[in-house]
Amino acid sequence: MAEEKQQTGTSREDLTLPDEYPPPLTELDGEAGQDVSAATEESSKDQEVKCSPNVLQMLKAAESRRTPQGQDREGEEVTEAGTEELVTEALKTDMQIQLTEQKQEFNKRPIKAGHRSLSRSISQSSTDSYSSVCSDSSEDESTPRDKLQKNSKGFSDFCIKNIKQADFGRREIQIAEQEMPALMVLRKRAGGEKPLAGAKVVGCTHITAQTAVLIETLSALGAQCRWAACNIFSTQNTVAAALAEGGTSVFAWRGESEDDFWWCINRCVRADTWQPNMILDDGGDLTHWIYKKYPSQFKRIKGIVEESVTGVYRLYQLSKAGRLCVPAMNVNDSVTKQKFDNLYCCKESILDGLKRTTDIMFGGKQVAVCGYGEVGKGCCAALKALGAVVYITEVDPICALQGCMDGFRVIKLSEVVRQVDMVITCTGNKNVVGREHLDRMKNGCIVCNMGHSNTEIDLASLRTAELRWEHVRPQVDHVIWPDGKRIVLLAEGRLLNLSCSTVPSFILSITATTQALALIELFNAPEGRYKQDVYLLPKKMDEYVANLHLPAFDAHLTELTDEQAKYLGVSKHGPFKPNYYR
Repeated sequence: MAEEKQQTGTSREDLTLPDEYPPPLTELDGEAGQDVSAATEESSKDQEVKCSPNVLQMLKAAESRRTPQGQDREGEEVTEAGTEELVTEALKTDMQIQLTEQKQEFNKRPIKAGHRSLSRSISQSSTDSYSSVCSDSSEDESTPRDKLQKNSKGFSDFCIKNIKQADFGRREIQIAEQEMPALMVLRKRAGGEKPLAGAKVVGCTHITAQTAVLIETLSALGAQCRWAACNIFSTQNTVAAALAEGGTSVFAWRGESEDDFWWCINRCVRADTWQPNMILDDGGDLTHWIYKKYPSQFKRIKGIVEESVTGVYRLYQLSKAGRLCVPAMNVNDSVTKQKFDNLYCCKESILDGLKRTTDIMFGGKQVAVCGYGEVGKGCCAALKALGAVVYITEVDPICALQGCMDGFRVIKLSEVVRQVDMVITCTGNKNVVGREHLDRMKNGCIVCNMGHSNTEIDLASLRTAELRWEHVRPQVDHVIWPDGKRIVLLAEGRLLNLSCSTVPSFILSITATTQALALIELFNAPEGRYKQDVYLLPKKMDEYVANLHLPAFDAHLTELTDEQAKYLGVSKHGPFKPNYYR
């Protein structure tokens, strides 16, 4: 109807059927692809009536058979029903022909960017949404260990994917700096004093734009740094390149093998002219490697700062066995880590990681979350907010009671494993999801981990002859059973949010500032203040970290009067909580 309106000044009765119908465009050469639109426009000018030649011929034939009196040439009356049947048949034939021609034209349509399947085009909407955290150099699986790379100043003590990506990484770091106010304030306030002058910090953390801000802050405070990644999937290659370009010895790239992972840690620790005196660890792998391979280095090391529950657990084991050689700071159990990073970071990033990898809708989905600590609380809150039906598994009665009072059902995984659409682990334990659970899951169940290590899902039991692995997209694998059932495994059981998405810079600013202050405290502590044991960060420092972030919200604290402070038995200026407060 819209096309009829465009024929200005012409009614339907005035339209005449053309004697010849312009031939359709049948050939489209690859080189002529850019002229397709022009040819189409020229063709459309010749077509006053958009109707296929087959319909025109059939209508002409019908018209020629009719007389003005409504009879055919043989004198037989053509009924109204007969005419309607003829037109209907013509329109059906026309529809079939048009569909066939459209399909042929679609198949012939040239694509300048090279051959690309339809399925690839559809899935691209998801994979293209990845930032460099998930997509950079994803197709290049070669190891850079044998490459000799140099930055623009000739510095070569690093091993990354591609030093040419440094400019992109620098922009990402600059974006992160805007959301990490406390570290930037720390640079300004303590940069002149250089409280870490003489510190040689060897680090093993996730290498992202946020940790890059921490590393460069430590350097601005006087420290020399060498860094490796604590997770084979979380490294942002562009950020690693920016750090290397800035002169930091970094050994990491996205998609490392297990052998690459330990090789990178070894390169960080073992340098001919450089021996560390401070350790910043996330997961305990770096500390474990030094204990195993280079125990003599602990003679020079002043302290360890550990931020993960897994690494802290290892430190407490060493301390209990009397094998902890140096003081260690437990950042994971500091208030500024537990109450913010573990809770809010996971709350804001769990959905992002799941959406990017599976494109799943959460409303009405049944989800089992294993563990209701701070990480589990954040995950459950996010999933519940989008309408998911959430179940909790717990071993701790206190956490279980919290879950019940937050409105979640506390069950054993075996009770719901057949019906849930998704299983998320966040316990810090091992084999929380075993083969007996995996065998009973329904087809298409998504399995992922929000804990630090990949020990929570029994992956070894899935690498057997009867099960087939099918790689679907980055960080997504199908594990297929003999009967055709499949589960969707994300990030090979490693930390979902940092492997498959990004995390909020502001929240990581809180954790990173806590880590920096812990390093400063241990490095500058007088002899005898800390023994060979595991310590929590003093509450005064916890409150200082929180204070540095309040201006970002334009928050104004209320001050206690002398009478109020005396009544509570605290200082007007804090700390306001006892050291045992968590």
